[in-house]
Amino acid sequence: MQRKRVLGFIILFLASCGQNEPDVIIYGGTSAGVIAAVQADRMRKSVVLIEPGNHLGGLTTGGLGKTDSGNKAVIGGVSREFYQRVKAYYDNPEVWIYEDRDEYTEYQADQDAIWRFEPHVAELIYDQMLDETSVQVVMNQRLDLDDGVVVDNNRILSIRMEDGTTYRGKMFIDATYEGDLLALAGISYTTGREANSVYGETLNGVQKAKSVNHQLKPGVDPYVIPGDPSSGLLPNVHGNDPGDEGQGDHRIQAYCFRMCLTDVPENRVPYPKPPDYDEQEYELLLRNFEAGENGMPWLPGMMPNRKTDTNNRTGFSTDYIGKNYDYPEANYQARQEIIEAHERYQKGLMWTLANHPRVPEHIRTEIARWGLAKDEFVDNDNWPHQLYIREARRMVSDYVVTENDCKRKILAPDPVGLGSYNMDSHNCQRYVTPEGFARNEGNIEVSPRGAYLISYGALVPKRGEAENLLVPVCVSASHIAYGSIRMEPVFMILGQSAATAAAMAIDKEIPVQDVPYPELREILMQDKQVLDLPASDVPVPDIEPESLSGLVIDDTDAHARGNWQMSTAKSPYVGGGYLHDQNGGKASRWAIFETDVPESGRYEVRLSYTADENRATNVPVTIVDIQGEHVHRVNQRRQPGIDPVFVSLGQYRFDKDQPAKITINNRGTDGYVVVDAVQLIPVR
Repeated sequence: MQRKRVLGFIILFLASCGQNEPDVIIYGGTSAGVIAAVQADRMRKSVVLIEPGNHLGGLTTGGLGKTDSGNKAVIGGVSREFYQRVKAYYDNPEVWIYEDRDEYTEYQADQDAIWRFEPHVAELIYDQMLDETSVQVVMNQRLDLDDGVVVDNNRILSIRMEDGTTYRGKMFIDATYEGDLLALAGISYTTGREANSVYGETLNGVQKAKSVNHQLKPGVDPYVIPGDPSSGLLPNVHGNDPGDEGQGDHRIQAYCFRMCLTDVPENRVPYPKPPDYDEQEYELLLRNFEAGENGMPWLPGMMPNRKTDTNNRTGFSTDYIGKNYDYPEANYQARQEIIEAHERYQKGLMWTLANHPRVPEHIRTEIARWGLAKDEFVDNDNWPHQLYIREARRMVSDYVVTENDCKRKILAPDPVGLGSYNMDSHNCQRYVTPEGFARNEGNIEVSPRGAYLISYGALVPKRGEAENLLVPVCVSASHIAYGSIRMEPVFMILGQSAATAAAMAIDKEIPVQDVPYPELREILMQDKQVLDLPASDVPVPDIEPESLSGLVIDDTDAHARGNWQMSTAKSPYVGGGYLHDQNGGKASRWAIFETDVPESGRYEVRLSYTADENRATNVPVTIVDIQGEHVHRVNQRRQPGIDPVFVSLGQYRFDKDQPAKITINNRGTDGYVVVDAVQLIPVR
């Protein structure tokens, strides 16, 4: 890659003189940026790829080696090619230095791809892919945030770097995690969380009641002197109003570093203790242990050669909650300070977990046998070079992907890729409850229960804004929908589609907003993108909820916790399918149906399910009305018998000022548990 990086500066100089203007300029060498560059080159366009930092690949090369992908069948095109190249690399037995390949369960010789990899391997493969092109790669060039973009007549004419070097091009792609180019070009964007009311969602905004995972134990005291509010709050807990349920705010989900650790002694470096280590920063962690937390406060996803992709887990972990709000709009110096604060915090956390006597011994012992991988991030003291920017700016275009797209209530007419991962927001704040205890808020993990379509309209600015810019990372999406889209394979998919559209816009001399979708689709399909829903995920309503009387809450509107599987195998059912628990994970899967009733009074509660001989005979259903909790055991092997999929659970009195709540779980069940719909019929 060295040759092309040097040539990049030559092309840069010529471009600044008005000569040899490249077709496509890509700002941001993330996974999306690299794949966009490869695709644009394959479409015979001249390309300059500008990376502000020292490394290409973003999080894919920065520690996130355990691919978050959902349904891997919907990953196609150049994105899948990357994972196929990863598989080809690990087919070589000589690269398995610290582990026997046959003992690594994620490697399957008969599969075409592998989805876990070491960071340096991902960077090697990106370099190889770019070496096969004529793309000019320029490193360590940052956009001038003061006045670095020139726009005229709704077209970006040029972008200028901090050192004054100017790039002119026909098409521009903002592939950064931050969206700096789109912001300076005057494109509409947002940060933070929208209120649920903005796009008709249920999982956006403040989510105090639903924030049950990655939660602190009950009764953790947030004050410096326990029980004494006048002593002040412990670090990173705020004493302000956390907001009302569903209310929008400025907060964004927490960041962390995805550390690459190993337990191989000869390749292990001890956790460094930061020179400015402050034990008070971790007092809440220690109190959480003392309140009963017994789980490992990390999630070490295993990668080849006994290495991990280490993620956040439990109520106090690698996520630095509430310390990133200023990052999206900050200048480079302020961002660097935020990055360094995250690094100090996480290094101090790991040192505390491995050494502090108040950490439970079994946790301290397990954490201590791991350390930083000596052969990763060798130019950065083995620490990841990329902070996990889970969200920053998000473009607001004429099409905004929302929770309703993810749930397939809306089907985009012009898909350029598919997503399928959970609508996943990490915690956004840590506050004090009215009872005086510390609590996290913002963690949402709701499966879309299948794949969904991502609109081309989410990649291009509004009409009347820049007509030669595409945005495959900071796409037009709500906070909660972005929580699903923000996966590295999806960024790569959208990078390829953006580059294809850019090439078409150049050839046709039209704005990106006018690229004809049928032609774009044809090219994307030829290039092996996946643009159609799998047959199992196509929403074909069996019984329309709107055709039923009373209040009907379909499973798509329930809050599902745990790994539920969508199905249409057994009819009839309400809506586009139903959920089942796969007859597994007993006691870990819940579905909560909540709704407001229009008038206080008595309602008959009905439950819908598809009966079969493999169903559970003892499904626990809990109904909460004004008199308390009422628990039923439903035999789902029996035919329901009402209209024709519902069974009556009796009559209950609900108050219009308090949501009716019906909860289904699979604790102790003796077969498949099915979740379809709940119906409330007013009793006159």
